[in-house]
Amino acid sequence: MQKMSEPWPNDAVLYQPYEAEQILLAENASCLAVKTYLKMCNLPYDIRACANAEFMSPGGRMTKLPVLKAGAFILAEFEPIVNFVEQKNEAIGKWMEEDEKAEMRSYVCLTENIFTMAELYISFMLKPVYDEVTAPRNGCVFPWPLNKIQNYSKCRQAKKMLKVYQWTDMSIDDIIEKVYKCCENLQMKLGESSGDYFYGDKPCELDAIVFGHLFSVLTVKLPNMALAQTVNKFELLLKFCRVIDRVFK
Repeated sequence: MQKMSEPWPNDAVLYQPYEAEQILLAENASCLAVKTYLKMCNLPYDIRACANAEFMSPGGRMTKLPVLKAGAFILAEFEPIVNFVEQKNEAIGKWMEEDEKAEMRSYVCLTENIFTMAELYISFMLKPVYDEVTAPRNGCVFPWPLNKIQNYSKCRQAKKMLKVYQWTDMSIDDIIEKVYKCCENLQMKLGESSGDYFYGDKPCELDAIVFGHLFSVLTVKLPNMALAQTVNKFELLLKFCRVIDRVFK
């Protein structure tokens, strides 16, 4: 039986939905964050797009994606995969002090919670976005009537999560205000850095999760681009995205 501390396998595979036809905004952000993090760690992996990636997942707190198969281990979502990499002593950020790590992880939690909830809200609570983008993409890999059933189930799950976090009663203006404040905090933190990344001239997991969400919000075309318009107000964050995209593409 494999141990968590064994070396990183050469045949690791990352499973995700089809990017061009199927993947949704929050899923795209989560998948991009993990891919960026693994590249930052210089760990080899293959990407496999498949229609049932979500159903291969062992579970998760937010999107259940991407799914990583590394040897005998199967994990899903950003935080469990980062923890798995750390168990193998392959993680970036080993140079950080404990108080820095604690602060950095609070920013990771803030970013993931605010942006994932905002992405789900935009995708499932705004009718034009749901009708024109979310439902067609989510249902595209299933035949009728299974596509209708799957869309109903996915929508119900998303709204249930939004309700748990008390986001269902908010207006789009409330959502944008939360995202704006999150971006303000991130830009302030980035402005304190002496390098291109949040904690100097070396990347850490915060850089990966922030890039995953910001880049997805900026590049995924939707009928309502309020999230992208909000992010575009923060020049330092835009410059950060360009750096990460260039270095870890």
